[in-house]
Amino acid sequence: MAYVIDKDTCIGCGSCADTCPVGAIKADDDKYTINADECLSCGACAGGCPVEAISEE
Repeated sequence: MAYVIDKDTCIGCGSCADTCPVGAIKADDDKYTINADECLSCGACAGGCPVEAISEE
């Protein structure tokens, strides 16, 4: 199951992208998105989000 980023909560800091071991998180305008096909569902991004904008889908 892939993780998703709540765009309303995301502050665009990029810490999630920095923690993703496979580079599945990319900037989309001023927010970030997770490519579900590349996501390993490891949860590293969720642990690195300072505003808890990331959850399991």
